[in-house]
Amino acid sequence: MAEATQTPADLAGSVALACLSTAAGGKVLVQVDRSWLEQVNLYTVTALPPGSRKSPVFRAMTGPLADAEVALQETTAEQRVEAELAARIAHARAEDLAKKAERATANPHEAMADATAAAKEAAAITVPAVPRLMTDDVTPESCVSLMATHGGRIAVLSAEGDVFATLTGTRYSAAPNLGVFLKGHVGDKLQVDRKGREAESIERPALTLGVTTQPGTLQGLAAQPGFRDRGVLARILYSLPVNTVGQRDNQAQPVPEPTEQTYRDALRTLVLLLADHDTPHTLDLTPDARQVLLDFQDWIEPRLHPQTGQLAPITDWASKLAGTVVRLAALLHLAHTFTTGYATPITADTMHAAERIGRYYLDHALAVYDLMGQSHPDLDAAREVLDWITKQCNKTGLHTISRRDALRSLHGRARFASAADLEPAFNLLEDHGYIRRPDATDKPAKGRPPSTYEVHPAVLATQ
Repeated sequence: MAEATQTPADLAGSVALACLSTAAGGKVLVQVDRSWLEQVNLYTVTALPPGSRKSPVFRAMTGPLADAEVALQETTAEQRVEAELAARIAHARAEDLAKKAERATANPHEAMADATAAAKEAAAITVPAVPRLMTDDVTPESCVSLMATHGGRIAVLSAEGDVFATLTGTRYSAAPNLGVFLKGHVGDKLQVDRKGREAESIERPALTLGVTTQPGTLQGLAAQPGFRDRGVLARILYSLPVNTVGQRDNQAQPVPEPTEQTYRDALRTLVLLLADHDTPHTLDLTPDARQVLLDFQDWIEPRLHPQTGQLAPITDWASKLAGTVVRLAALLHLAHTFTTGYATPITADTMHAAERIGRYYLDHALAVYDLMGQSHPDLDAAREVLDWITKQCNKTGLHTISRRDALRSLHGRARFASAADLEPAFNLLEDHGYIRRPDATDKPAKGRPPSTYEVHPAVLATQ
C-alpha cells in the first residue's frame, strides 16, 4: 500500500493496527500473569500534512471492515425479522390480555396472572440490533450507547482529526466528557445514568480509535481540557511519519490484486470469526514470551525515574508501554494464527516483534509530546545551545567547544543569565551523545563541569 500510494509505510501500518483492534477489541484478552489481564484494543493517531494521500490509504485499509459489517448484518437479518415478529405478536397478546384483565369480573386474579405472564414474555424477547463495528462522527453519549448496544465495543475510525472535538464535546461548547476515552481503553466498568433515559451499563468496554489527521491537530491535543492530566494523551499511539510529498513516483504500480484480496479476505474472516464470541477469549504467553516482556519492563523502569530517567517527561505515556506491547503482540498473534489455531499461546518471536513496534511508538511519542510542548523542560534550552554549537564549529572549523565561549555568546539571552543556567542544557546534550567530555565518557557524580567538550561529527555533518 505504501509503495502503491507513495506514502510512508507508517501510515498504512498504524491504520492496519487499528483495523486489527476493531476486529479483536472486546473479543480477546491476554492473561499476562495471575493478576494482569490486558485488553487488546488500541488508540492510534497518524499525522501527516495536507496532500499526503491519507484518505486513500485510510479507505483502502479500512474497506474490509465495511465488508465484514455488511456480512454480519446479512447473517443476522433473518434472526432480526423473526425476533421483531415474535416481539410484535407477544406485545399484542400482552396488550389484549391486559385489556381483558381490566374488564374481568369473574376470576380477576387469574386474568391478572395471565396478563402479567404475557407481559413478562413479551419483555423477555430481545430484537438484535443491526450489527455495527465502527462509526466516525460521534458524540461521547452516542459512543457509549453504541458500545452498550453492540456488546461493549465499537471503533471510532476517522480520516479527520476533528473527531477529538466531537468525542470530548468541545465542538458543541459542552463540558469535556472523557469517561468513554478513559474507561473504553482500560476496560473499566462504564455506567451511565441519564435523566429521562434508561441506564446503560458496560461491564468491560473496548473502544478502538483509529485516526489520521494533520500535525496541527496533535499540537492542539494538549490544550484540550483534561487530556494530559487525566491520561487521555497517555493512551494514544502516535505516528508522525516522514512526509513523502515532493519525492513521489507518480507511475508507481498499484497493489497486486492477489495481495489486496488476501488482505481483504483475512481481515474480513478475522472479524467474522471473533464476532461469534459472546465472551472474550483469553490468550496466554509462553514462558519465553513472558521473559521477553519482563526484560522489556526492566529496560523501561529506570528510564521512568522522575529525576534521572530519559522518559521522565512522558512518564504518563511510557508507563503504559509494556501493556501496549502486550496488546500489539496479541494483535500480531491473531493476524498470523487465526487460520491455524489462534488459541495457542503468544510466542517469544511475536513478543519481540511487538516490542519493535512499541519502541517505534515510543520514539514518535517523544516527538509528538515535543510538538505539543509537553516534553523535557530543558529541551528548548538544549536546542538553543546546540544551534550555537553548530554555528561555532562551522565558523572555527573545530570539533570542540568551550563552556566559557558558550556563556559569553549566550549570556545576553534571558534563559542563560549565569553559568548554572547552561548546566541542564549541556547535561541533556551530553546524555544524548551530541557532545562529550574529552577525557571520559561518564560524568562524575560531583565536581566542576569541564571547560571544553568534543562535538559528535555527525552533528556537524547534518548541518
